[in-house]
Formats: sequence, structure tokens, C-alpha cells
Amino acid sequence: MNAKQQGIKIGELAGSLGVTTRTIRYYEEIGLMPLPSRRDSGVRVYGPDEVLRLKFILKLKEIGITLDEMRELASIYKELQSPGGILPRLVEMLDDHIQMIDEKMNRLSQLRGEIAQYRSRVLSALANQGSQT
Repeated sequence: MNAKQQGIKIGELAGSLGVTTRTIRYYEEIGLMPLPSRRDSGVRVYGPDEVLRLKFILKLKEIGITLDEMRELASIYKELQSPGGILPRLVEMLDDHIQMIDEKMNRLSQLRGEIAQYRSRVLSALANQGSQT
């Protein structure tokens, strides 16, 4: 496949994944995405590998991996030139995010309980007001 003739245009890629073209360009600028091939007209085109990489970046973002953490993974990947090398660090990052989510869930559960108790007190106060009139 001649990358200058084949591939998906940046606008089509952005639209299909629900991001802006600016987001894709930004990921290229900070080194998360490789610089794309271009058609003779200068239009950016992306092959299957780049599409998969962008999908991976978006999934990492969705689960809470920061851009700095992604850059760290990309750096490790480049140093090792092997995708297997980033897996232990990715597992560590995911474990950290699971722990943060668990902590947030505990705090939210406590907050829910406090709000439910407060609601009960408000309802009791309203009921007492109604019985006093």
C-alpha cells in the first residue's frame, strides 16, 4: 500500500473516533502519535497502525491515564523497541488508577450515606412541622 495514495484522512479519522483534528495533531506534536504520511496534496493520511495507536491512546485516556503517563509509556516503548516492555509499567499505572477509583467510590458511598441521613432528618423535621400545625 502506498501511504500517499491510501489511508484515512485526518477529518475522517477524527469523525469516526469522536475527536477533533486538533486533538490528533496535538498527539502528534507531543509525540504520542507518529507524524503521518501525506498525500501529494498535503492531506494527512493514517494507516491501520496509526488508527490502532490512536484508539489505544483514547482508551488509555478514557480510563484515566494522563498524557504524561502516556508519554512515559511511549518513551519506554521507544527505548525498548518492543511492545512487551511497556506492559509491566502499564499494569502498574492501571493498578494505581484502580486504587484511586476504589478510594473515590468509598468516599462517594460515605457521602451518599450522609446525604441519605440528612434527607431523613429533613423529612422528619417536615413531618414534625406538619403535625404541630
